[in-house]
Amino acid sequence: QVLLVESGGGLVQAGGSLRLSCEASGRTFFGYVVHWFRQAPGKEREFVAGIPWTGGNGYYADSVKGRFTISTNNAKNTVYLQMDSVKPEDTAVYYCAVQRGVISERPVGMENWGKGTQVTVSS
Repeated sequence: QVLLVESGGGLVQAGGSLRLSCEASGRTFFGYVVHWFRQAPGKEREFVAGIPWTGGNGYYADSVKGRFTISTNNAKNTVYLQMDSVKPEDTAVYYCAVQRGVISERPVGMENWGKGTQVTVSS
């Protein structure tokens, strides 16, 4: 059974930083891509960033490019989302998700999801 557990969310002031973690278990993730999505109240779930499980270059939504960094630590089965220069509009529940193959901005294709971690940015 695949299990994705997000952690690291919380309350942060605008301009500050936060690091989210996604610990994965339950299968071998070679060949998979790990994604971060987010969903604010009243809005649709949107793509934030993605990276192959084995590492390499991340791919980012325009809204977070240059401020967020996605990375992997295969030894710990964990993927991170470093959030710098956060803005109030980054406030959302952040979800980790995986699918085989390529990075996708579409939530519908994800095979497994975590339960999310709340990030709140105060102005």
